[in-house]
Amino acid sequence: MEIAPTDRTTVHRLAHRATYDRGAINAILDEGLVAHLGLAPDGQPVVLPTLHARVGDEVFVHGSVANRMLRSLRNGAPACLTVSIVDGLVLARSWFHHSVNYRSVVIFGQARLVEDDDRKRAAMAALVEHVAPGRGGHSRPPTAKELAATLVLSLPIDEVSAKIRTGPPIDDEEDLTLDVWAGVLPLALVPGPAMADDASAARQVPEHVQEWSRPG
Repeated sequence: MEIAPTDRTTVHRLAHRATYDRGAINAILDEGLVAHLGLAPDGQPVVLPTLHARVGDEVFVHGSVANRMLRSLRNGAPACLTVSIVDGLVLARSWFHHSVNYRSVVIFGQARLVEDDDRKRAAMAALVEHVAPGRGGHSRPPTAKELAATLVLSLPIDEVSAKIRTGPPIDDEEDLTLDVWAGVLPLALVPGPAMADDASAARQVPEHVQEWSRPG
């Protein structure tokens, strides 16, 4: 399903890399581990790194109820959320044509405060599962006090676009004869060995931790 682009989401620079396909957009949001949330409270631009989770056609973010930046979003301030995945370093024959292979999503909109406690718990569960699938069933859900201390916001995936680069470097034809290696160095997010805290030292590492990986 294609999402109709708007003036803000229409990609002009290297437009052939753009996609407005909901399936492609959802896949990037689901695989990406960290989002960056941009806002401008009081006219001062701020970009906050944050965890996120997609559920259906909306993205959830969370933070402390004391967070002034998130409170401004709760009051209807415009927001921009981006998620990026780097798939490889594109090493060209010239400095000018070096690049990266990547997948990225940009969402514009107004965040909505999640007030219903059941929906808030479901959003927090989705955030935990996004970080580590299977973790929700192996950890304690929030208490009423913790729930009250957490601000959860929902951003609809309505005004959105994705941009994707794949493939080798695109060198100038006259540079192809240079005695320079060129190509792609693939990158991936790979976990190291799990490290237990002191209270878990005698416990077996659970399967969902041993088999952790990103979707995709």
